[in-house]
Amino acid sequence: MKIRPLMSAAVIASLFVGGMAMAAGGPKHGGAGKGLNQVQSTELTDIETSDLQYMREEEKLARDVYLTLDQHWGSQTQVFARIAVSEETHTSTVDYLLRKFGVEDPVVNDTIGVFTNQELQALYNELVAKGKTSFIDALHVGGLIEEKDMRDILVAISQTDERAITLAYSNLLDGSKSHLKAFVRVIEAQGLTYEAQVLDAEEVRLILDDESQVED
Repeated sequence: MKIRPLMSAAVIASLFVGGMAMAAGGPKHGGAGKGLNQVQSTELTDIETSDLQYMREEEKLARDVYLTLDQHWGSQTQVFARIAVSEETHTSTVDYLLRKFGVEDPVVNDTIGVFTNQELQALYNELVAKGKTSFIDALHVGGLIEEKDMRDILVAISQTDERAITLAYSNLLDGSKSHLKAFVRVIEAQGLTYEAQVLDAEEVRLILDDESQVED
């Protein structure tokens, strides 16, 4: 599985503790007081554009995988169905940003399991196949998706100074923290111990030990 370029562990760990603080701090192109719903006056860089398009389909991937796995394991847990609803909100949030900044939407077909990005298409196929093999594998697929989402969101945050985008990404980051904790709770309820799959072990422990996290 291909993972996008990574930030240093030290930077990532510091961001985990205060994702929303990052959104609130520092001057942005839009100036002080600009909110998510206000028009920005600057054009996006190629990197910002690419990140938005990738994030749009990455959040769709999470939704689609969870909806698919809920068909197999919904009688044993509601975690996939519940988080899929949240992921629908997340991909819609990125869609709003695409429209706000006039960026082409890569989701030309919202059918479950269909992606423009071939990396994400292959990843969807791989994760669904793995998640269908057993209930425990399915739960670990959920954990992997949320860890990967967080890693990619943190990289995207580091590559933009647009306040509206930073705020939205920070909200997605908080959601992924909650989702990871939800999957881990179900895994631990099976008498198992969750181990980090994409992030460093200390980063995952920071998330799981954060009692201030509001459920998404």
